[in-house]
Amino acid sequence: MAPRAGQPGARGLLLPGLLLVAAALSRPAVPCPFQCYCFAGPKLLLRCASGAELRQPPRDVPPDARNLTIVGANLTVLRAAAFAGGDADGEEEKAGVRLPLLTALRLTQNNIEVVEDGAFDGLPSLAALDLSQNPLRALGGAAFRGLPALRSLQLNQALAQGGPSLLEKLDAALAPLTDLRLLGLAGNALSRLPPAALRLPRLEQLDARRNALTGLGTDELRALERDGDLPGPRLLLADNPLRCGCAARPLLAWLRNTTERVPDARRLRCAAPRPLHNRSFLDLDEAWLRCTDGNADGRGEEVELTGPELEASYVFFGLVLALIGLIFLMVLYLNRRGIQRWMRNLREACRDQMEGYHYRYEQDADPRRAPAPAAPAGSRATSPGSGL
Repeated sequence: MAPRAGQPGARGLLLPGLLLVAAALSRPAVPCPFQCYCFAGPKLLLRCASGAELRQPPRDVPPDARNLTIVGANLTVLRAAAFAGGDADGEEEKAGVRLPLLTALRLTQNNIEVVEDGAFDGLPSLAALDLSQNPLRALGGAAFRGLPALRSLQLNQALAQGGPSLLEKLDAALAPLTDLRLLGLAGNALSRLPPAALRLPRLEQLDARRNALTGLGTDELRALERDGDLPGPRLLLADNPLRCGCAARPLLAWLRNTTERVPDARRLRCAAPRPLHNRSFLDLDEAWLRCTDGNADGRGEEVELTGPELEASYVFFGLVLALIGLIFLMVLYLNRRGIQRWMRNLREACRDQMEGYHYRYEQDADPRRAPAPAAPAGSRATSPGSGL
């Protein structure tokens, strides 16, 4: 016979279970690193925002962390193996993989100016890296080595101050990232795209918005094509000062054949020459993309519109004049009685005026109203004794 709930035997069976549950609940959790905030546990999301106090990545990040965000710090320099036990003063330590499960690392707005070779060593699972909004001036050619799982790299608003030397280093740093899918280069004042970025075999999207691109040449367009079954990457090009000369013809033809590859194609506008300023690039006629004085890059500023656009301008001007004339005739028709009254009053006023002129003419012509001629000065002789 089983014991009842109120009997001592039942209490003896429940007590060990309650103790086990209490022990499990009282197990201390992994502490959150100093100067960081942990959301849903340290292994899910860590956010460290300590201003100028944080000058190197925190060393006490739990080894099972998945996401790490550091915003608003003053890291300045990312040394080699900065996330794998490297010394902040430049003395690299031999340290193994310290964060083997970290998949997302966000380091935005941290005043990072230098990223050394191997700065991200020890992060074999890292899939997303964001270095946006940092004033990068130097980048190691092997800065992204040891990142076999990297799929997304964001460098938006981070390359404008580095100059041509930084772009050369970036080209070398991107070359090993053969599995990269997303690359963000927006807002960097780039006058050309890094060749290595165009040659990444698995790249799916390249964000090049808000740069200084005046167009894409045939070599760059050819590099965007993929051999075999791999589709070419999507390209974001909005807010670039396109120069709509003869050199832009390959880009226009490419866009019309592969519009789906450029989602913001309808937002592309011409910055030069002056007659085509702010025109939709995709709506241009190829005949308008001309160069003057043998200038093959389309930098002529005084290109005049001819052909279909000029004819369309004449037609539009004629339609406007016809509309104005029609409105004028309609106004005359609607006010015909008032116009007739005004004409009659004007005619009567003119008649009265002419009658007044005629009357004055007749009065002036009457001989009786002519004045008497004056006597000659010597007709009267006067003398003191004549008595006259």
